[in-house]
This record gives sequence, C-alpha cells and structure tokens, in this order.
Amino acid sequence: MNGSCSVHEWVGQLRSETVNFKMTSVCGHVMSLDFIGKYNNWDKVDPAELFTCPTEKKEAVPKLRIPAFLAKEGSHCDYLILWLDCDKEGENICFEVIQAVQQGMNRRLHPNDIWRAKFSAITERDIKAALQNLVKPNENEARSVDARQELDLRIGCAFTRFQTKFFQGKYGDLDASLISYGPCQTPTLGFCVQRHDEIQTFKPDPYWVLQVTVKISEGQELVLSWARGRSFDKEIANVFLSHVKEHEHATVINIQSSEKTKARPIALNTVELMRVSSSGLGMGPHHAMQIAERLYTQGYISYPRTETTSYSENFDLMATLKQQQNSSEWGDEVRKILANGINRPKKGHDAGDHPPITPMKPASRNELDGDSWRLYDYITRHFIATLAKDCKYLSTTIKFGIGMETFTLTGQTLIDPGYTSLLTWQALGANEGLPRFNVGDRINIHDAKLLECFTQPPDYLTESELITLMEKHGIGTDASIPVHINNICIRNYVTVVAGRKLAPTSLGIVLVHGYQK
Repeated sequence: MNGSCSVHEWVGQLRSETVNFKMTSVCGHVMSLDFIGKYNNWDKVDPAELFTCPTEKKEAVPKLRIPAFLAKEGSHCDYLILWLDCDKEGENICFEVIQAVQQGMNRRLHPNDIWRAKFSAITERDIKAALQNLVKPNENEARSVDARQELDLRIGCAFTRFQTKFFQGKYGDLDASLISYGPCQTPTLGFCVQRHDEIQTFKPDPYWVLQVTVKISEGQELVLSWARGRSFDKEIANVFLSHVKEHEHATVINIQSSEKTKARPIALNTVELMRVSSSGLGMGPHHAMQIAERLYTQGYISYPRTETTSYSENFDLMATLKQQQNSSEWGDEVRKILANGINRPKKGHDAGDHPPITPMKPASRNELDGDSWRLYDYITRHFIATLAKDCKYLSTTIKFGIGMETFTLTGQTLIDPGYTSLLTWQALGANEGLPRFNVGDRINIHDAKLLECFTQPPDYLTESELITLMEKHGIGTDASIPVHINNICIRNYVTVVAGRKLAPTSLGIVLVHGYQK
C-alpha cells in the first residue's frame, strides 16, 4: 500500500507487559491546509475573500496515501506511541497521526492508550529512557501550528495574488510569473534590500591619517598608530604633520602590559550552527540544516533544532567527552582535558526546549561524506571547546610622544591557546611580540606622512549577518529561518554571491521599493 514507509514488528516489554510492537513512519506532515476548490481560481476570487473563506485539510502527499496506510496498520492496535520530532511541528503531526489511526479502528482509542515519547537524540539510552517516561501529546502546541498554518495560508495567498497582479500590471518585464508574499519571507528580503539601498546611496568621504614610521637600532622599522585615529579636515591634518616633522625622535612615555582572555564558547544552538556553517564552512543555512537532520537521524548528533545554549545540571558531560578521546582528530585535546579536569561550561540560555547540539557517538572522516564530516567536525570541536580553558594572552601597548602628539604600538604574546587549539580559526595570529623598550627611550623617526583614505560603503549582507538580524527581530524560528532564506533565493529575489553574501535581484528590489511607496 505504501512504498515509502516500512513497517517493523517485534516482541518486547512495555510497562512490565510483553507486547507485540509495530513501528512505522510518516513523510513529514500527513495533512496540509488549503482553500476549498472554488477559491483556487485567481480570476474569479477577490484576494480579500481569502481572509475569511472556508478552508479544508487535504492529504499532504496524495500519491503516498499515508492516512489510509496508518489506518490499516493501526487498525488492531491497543496502544499508540508517538515518536515524532519533539518540536511544535512534530506535536502537530502527532495529532494528524492520531486522527488517521482512529479512522481505521472499530473502537476509538481511549486518551489513556495514546502516549508521546520525548527524546533529544536517537541513541539506545535516549530511546529507552523515552519509552520508560511516556507523556501525553500536547494539544495546545499542535493547535498553535494549526493557527500558524492558517495565518500563513490566508496572508500568503491573499497578498501573493494581489501583488502578482499589481506588479505585473505596472512592470510587465518583471522576471517572474508569480510574485510570492510571506509574513517572514518579506521582511527577510527587506533586510537585504535595505543594505543594497545603503550601498547605492553611500557617498565616500575623504579623511587623512598621520602615519609615523620609526627605526630601531637593529634596523627594524615599526609603524606607529596615531592616537587621534583620523582627521576629516586636510588642513588640520597638515598642521599635525608639520608639528611632527619638527622632531627627529619619538619618546617612549608609557608601557602597559596586561593579561587578557578570549572566552571559550557557550554551548551550541541552531542559530549559531547556521551562522558558522555559512561564514566558516561555506554552507547555506538550508543545506547545513538538511545535513544536520541527517546526522541526527543517523545517531551522530543530538536534535539539531534548539534555542538552548546551556547544558542542564544532569547533562552527562564526562560521558559525552570520553566518547571522543580516541579520535585521531582531537583525541589529544580530549585526553588533556580529561587529565586536567573539565572546565565548568559557561552559562548560556535555557529555552526549555532541547539540550544544546552535541556529538552522540564518535565518527571518522571515512564514515561521513564531505559536508557531513565538516559539519560533524565543527559540532564536535565546538562541544569539546565549551569544556576547554579560555585562551590567554599578554597584550602590550607602548605609547610614544612626538611633541604634543601621541602614537601607540600594540603587540600580543600567547600564554595559553586554550580552546583555540580546537577552534583553530579563532586562534590569535602569529605572536606579535614587541621589541624591548623602556620609558624615556628616544627612537629615530624614519618617516612621517599623511595617508589619504576614503570611508567605505557597507557590503551586502552575509547569510550569517541576516540570520543574526532575523533572530534579533523575532522573524522566523530556529527551524524556519533557513527556509525563509532559501525561499528568497529560489524565488529569484536575491542571489548568493562570493563570500555567501546576498545581493538582491531587480525583482527583489522593485518588490520592496513597491511596498515602501
């Protein structure tokens, strides 16, 4: 009856009772929401009617016949245990499954015979714990998804039909037969066009920087930074230059050294995973989340959709860390942490949904394909880094006086790389130790000149920056953010250019400017 969802049967224990288990799956939502037939005619229906007209639930993928499949397979069952994803969408699918199964039964299942399994990882320990701690499915969460689906349908379709006709009437050469609208998609596009407009209207301003080069006894040349930074008035800048040129030496007037730390990361959530995937791994957020979902279903990582950045008190950090101690990639670092004792992770945000994203079992490059390995590699390194030491370094600033003007020279010396041994792209640059100076030393000035520079326009938004803006303004959820970004790409509103920057197309620009007018 159904070629996509296999059925597995076995005998096992459920609450001290021997039972016959039958397990199957679904392919996403069982049902979808749509308008009744006559309202799907664009030419005969005023878009305004879509806000109040009747809707109906239809099979999400009719050719799979999932409701009939569930009704048949569940017809003789005494209990129903729901193992859908533990988020609001999963909760909604639970009730779709319940309704489908009930339709095939001679008797309706009593609510006490319907249970929900709660889990955050597909491991033997987590699955057994979920089976021993079954709860009731949450109808309020499921209904919140129904409400969102109805709002998305009514608002999305009404405005899509309206603006498609409106813009095609005004701009006949638009590169789109359908100009879609979405409550989250549209402000997402708005951020990209806003940045485009800032670039277009930017007017560069000239400014001048006073650059002094000194030469020490070993013949080494050092470029000093002007304490004033820059001047937007060339005449004033020339006055400072003339003043400096009256002197042959720069005098050391102050030396300050202080130990600084670069803090190890907090636990990993979905938004940070998407940001790093784009900026560090060159993967779009939609692609990254597809890979994360696959790693989760294969048991390599915990549930990848979470807003939480704090490990709970009962999270077994030690066991999760020990799993990684034999890795050829980071085993040395893990054994070092285990020998010295793990550092208490920094306190993040507990959103009350799922634990942070962590590795659930070890893996090697040979087990996982290219992007899967790169994402697993990052997730595992990030987890280990949360238990490592902070990076420590010595920062030294030397102040020089030339007449009335002050210049500085700054250097850094690494003390302990800490977590940056794992997240190597966050490591300090090569040690920038400074030559030894003493207060009162007089150093020969080799050159003094004005550099003419211009203020630079902002660049197009990167995917990483867009994700940050969406999170800040509450647009989308950790699960839907990658979908909204992918939508504005596939609908030809933006294109992804070098550096995973988002450049709006003429269609996207006309659309947002049309809203603004």
